[in-house]
Amino acid sequence: MNTQPTFAVIGGGSWATAIVKMLTENLLEVGWYMRSVYALEHIKNAKHNPNYLSSVEFHTEKLRLSNTMDDIVADADYVIFAIPSAFLQDELDKLTVPLKDKIIFSAIKGIVPESSLIVGEHFHEKYGVPFHNIGVITGPCHAEEVALERLSYLTIACSDPEKANIVAKNLSSHYIKCTTSDDIIGTEYAAMLKNIFAIAAGVAHGLGYGDNFQSVLMSNSIREMKRFVKKVHKMKRNINSSAYLGDLLVTGYSLFSRNRTFGTMIGKGYTVKSAQLEMNMIAEGYYAVKSAYELNEAKGKKKAKTPIINAVYDILYQHKEPKEVLRLLSDKLD
Repeated sequence: MNTQPTFAVIGGGSWATAIVKMLTENLLEVGWYMRSVYALEHIKNAKHNPNYLSSVEFHTEKLRLSNTMDDIVADADYVIFAIPSAFLQDELDKLTVPLKDKIIFSAIKGIVPESSLIVGEHFHEKYGVPFHNIGVITGPCHAEEVALERLSYLTIACSDPEKANIVAKNLSSHYIKCTTSDDIIGTEYAAMLKNIFAIAAGVAHGLGYGDNFQSVLMSNSIREMKRFVKKVHKMKRNINSSAYLGDLLVTGYSLFSRNRTFGTMIGKGYTVKSAQLEMNMIAEGYYAVKSAYELNEAKGKKKAKTPIINAVYDILYQHKEPKEVLRLLSDKLD
């Protein structure tokens, strides 16, 4: 394998911007696709993304920018996708360059609505990418803290340890520490589920629940995550490691968490639509909870016990009163 692989990032949001920043710490060139021509021109001229993490100043000589995905993907060995899962397929529909020979890493925390699959499985089944060429980039890590160069940790998961190590090496720096894992499916589902639990934490906060309840909610959330992930992909894993528990905690407690913020707004009385309109970023957990709920229900008698996922689904999709749903949920926690 080429010891100097080429990298491309697909997406123009905060997480894509943070990943590009991390890569440019180590690489002479990074391909970057985003659909906004305005944002691309602004980066070229002002050296920062006008919409997300605008404090990050880029060395633009290291960036190969385009709003045509084919141009960026064609020249890349490793392609990192950082697009909200709800919009991934719309972007992929623009692509004519084949992906089956590319090494795909997902930095997406959600399920693709069109296929009801996690991102790695979607690329495998719909685009023929072999599983040994698919990986996951997960936290615990907020893009905002990457922008501030605060010490942060990433987990890089891939069944091929060499590919995981290559990605880890090129994302690491004095403020980014990377560990690797072979639990691709488990880490990807965990990254999706933690957003649902963060919405629950936000709803509780918006309703006025305090730290005592939040600690019980998070304790029950990690156990619920363990049950769910075990049902979809049984393997030996330590659910208390950073990729699972750590990512859950930072998403459930941090003020940077868009899913917690979204949940807080719902708890305070916002409708789903009004909360989405007021937020400038996508709350992945909104889409994820529907997929997670339906996936679990499809297992019938073999489904996992998921009172928190069910509660968030009832609030967001069954339009039940958050105060009453949380009251009922509180009786199911221990």
